[in-house]
Amino acid sequence: MDGMNHCPKTDFRINVKIGQMLLESLEIHNFRNLNGKMSFSSGLNILVGENGHGKTNWLEAIYLLGLTKSFKTPKLTEAIRFGERLAVVSGMVRESPEITRKLQVALEGNTKTLSINDKKETVQRYLGQMHAVIFNADELEIIRGAPDARRRFLDGGIVSLHPPFVQTLTDYNRVVRQKNSLLVSARENEYSLEKVTELLAPWNEQLATLSARIHRARVRFVERINEVLEKKLFAREELSVRYLSSLEGKGDLADYEALVTERLKLRVQAELASGHALIGTHRDDLEISFDGHDIRRFGSSGQQRSALLLLQLANIAVFQATRGEYPIFLLDDIDAELDYRRIGQLLDFLNGKTQTFLTTSKESFVDKFGASAFVFDVREGLAAQR
Repeated sequence: MDGMNHCPKTDFRINVKIGQMLLESLEIHNFRNLNGKMSFSSGLNILVGENGHGKTNWLEAIYLLGLTKSFKTPKLTEAIRFGERLAVVSGMVRESPEITRKLQVALEGNTKTLSINDKKETVQRYLGQMHAVIFNADELEIIRGAPDARRRFLDGGIVSLHPPFVQTLTDYNRVVRQKNSLLVSARENEYSLEKVTELLAPWNEQLATLSARIHRARVRFVERINEVLEKKLFAREELSVRYLSSLEGKGDLADYEALVTERLKLRVQAELASGHALIGTHRDDLEISFDGHDIRRFGSSGQQRSALLLLQLANIAVFQATRGEYPIFLLDDIDAELDYRRIGQLLDFLNGKTQTFLTTSKESFVDKFGASAFVFDVREGLAAQR
């Protein structure tokens, strides 16, 4: 793999643009069925091969390198090649013609080690070095799935702009878990309402503070999404998104922390009965509509796919407006999700903006869109450039 011939179509260093984040090369050892090294175009990169040979695994490795997690599984131990103890994904990321960084994620058992230029770093310091956005069938859960998928979309977008926000989310989830544990214990031991209220007080105080931070960040992120949303890129219907607080109609959302504090006091008995925290941003949602109709309930499969793509393109635009550079865009099995007409529109839209990686199993796709791309044949985990 290291000795592969590189396509002369694009000299990477010549084509680096100010404000364009680029993955120059990727080297992998024992990540799923992958081993080897690839060097990429600054524009479109197409991975083509039969299903089951590892095309999506290469995209997953890029996503892991940028976001330190997988879009396929929450358990990264599953991504280590069977029979091996260590998997390593490393890449050279070019921020400008003068600045290149080596990023690396090493997986060993349940341990994840992150490094920048061979120096170990925390998640908060590592995030933001290279951001990637994924469009695939699983991400359709953002449109048609449960609210937690939409909350993850929002929180992931916020973290990409402000990596320290990951600590706020971690703290919030810890408080909710601790509170839920306390509520279950109190119910099982039949504590009095007064005692439960007293025990919950310090957790509710933290929950109110953290909820206010998360609410404020999500509302602002949705405002920014709406500012750049290409509402009619593919269809006549007009897409709209709105942050939907679970406390809407319960009081003054402008003074969110005070409202949460008040509702927490009123709902102690209900929380005790359910054994779960019922108040907070973990119960909020993102409302996605087309022409005023809930797209989750009334949208066709094609409308839902278009809506997801528009949201991810808006996510990219917000990132660019904030960070001054475009993230990497990953499109998995795109010709199973969109027709060639829409793919053509999409690639025209992305041309000159993002470094794009997409997978396909169809040679007809390569024939139609591969003229100016780097094309890689993927077979049994190995990727060879044509």
